[in-house]
Order: sequence, then C-alpha cells, then structure tokens
Amino acid sequence: MKTLRFLKSIASAVALLVGIHSSSAQVLPNSYFNIDWQLGMPLSTDFADKFSGWGMNFEGGYFLTDAITIGGFINYQTNFEKIPRQTLTLDNGNALTTSQKHAIFQLPFGVSGRYNWLTDSVFQPYAGMKLGASWAQISSYYYVYKQYTDTWGFYLSPEVGVSIFPRPDMRFGFHAALYYSYSTNSGDLLTYSVSGIQSFGFRLGISF
Repeated sequence: MKTLRFLKSIASAVALLVGIHSSSAQVLPNSYFNIDWQLGMPLSTDFADKFSGWGMNFEGGYFLTDAITIGGFINYQTNFEKIPRQTLTLDNGNALTTSQKHAIFQLPFGVSGRYNWLTDSVFQPYAGMKLGASWAQISSYYYVYKQYTDTWGFYLSPEVGVSIFPRPDMRFGFHAALYYSYSTNSGDLLTYSVSGIQSFGFRLGISF
C-alpha cells in the first residue's frame, strides 16, 4: 500500500507539471526545475545501510549565464535494515532481547549550483554541487515500540547528470544524475552510534 501511494504521488506530480507546461513554454524564463525519484545507499555506517528507492528530489534554479545556474533544493531519503533477534546490553545495565528494523530518514535542503554544457542540444550534461543543512532521524523499531534520535548537520553533495530534451525549444524532458552526499549528522541510539552519513545514489525524473 505504501508503494502504491508513493507511485500515485509521483504520477500526480507529473500530471500536474505536464498540465502546467502545456499552457506555457517555460514556467519561468531562464530557469530550470527537476522532480526526481531518488535511490540511495549509505556508505559510512552499518546502521540502515541497505539500498533504497524511498526518496525524492526537488530542485530549481536560474541561469546566470548560458552555462552557470544557481538555485535551491530539498530532497528526502529513507533507508532500512532488518536486524535479527539479539540481546543488547544497555547503558543502564538492563538487557533487551528483540529483533529490530533500523531506519535513517534524511531531509537535506539548501542552495545548489551547476555548470552546464551543450545547452542548445537534446542532451545537456552538467556538474553540480548542493550545500545546506540536513535534518536526520535515526530510528529503531521493535515489538510495537519506536526509539529514535533527531539530529542536525551540514550537508554537501556533488553530482553529475544530464537533462534530455527531445525538443529543446519546448524545454520539457527527462533528467538523470549520479550523486554522492556527506552530512555531519551524528547520534546514539540503544547500543548503536552514527557519526556522519555518506551516501551514493542516482536520480531519475523530469526536467522543465
């Protein structure tokens, strides 16, 4: 059910944007917007380190020149991991025997910049950087309980990608990117410790 609702949300957003674009050649002159499905995997921690497609990316910017853009972004990513039944010795001396489901939810946002090539062609590659803040929640689910800790950190994310416009004069097409991200979020939960979150992944979506 969650997957179905997620896909319906994406389909609704795409339908809305197609409707907007059909009434205007470009939403704002000298601008770009991306809406992406985001897939990612943490690299630096064994807490919720499984590859996951539970993410989206929203980004927009303005062309300062034909090649340079500056703008803003917000995205989210959730990663999970199932932990087999085990006994944990807690700091207070008590013991907890249970299976768990670990989760890390990340919500970074901030400013973005790009250098673009071939901006009059069908395939328009770029290299970019995102900088900002990141809120993250580190969670453990067991039985009917949830324990979590909320953290804030600094976020940076270089990426390379390409926007594909079958008709460049319409500026409505597709977007694909590979990204690496690092945030300084840290936190302790039960007997686990997270110190910094590195991730690698890719994005697929629409560009207009």
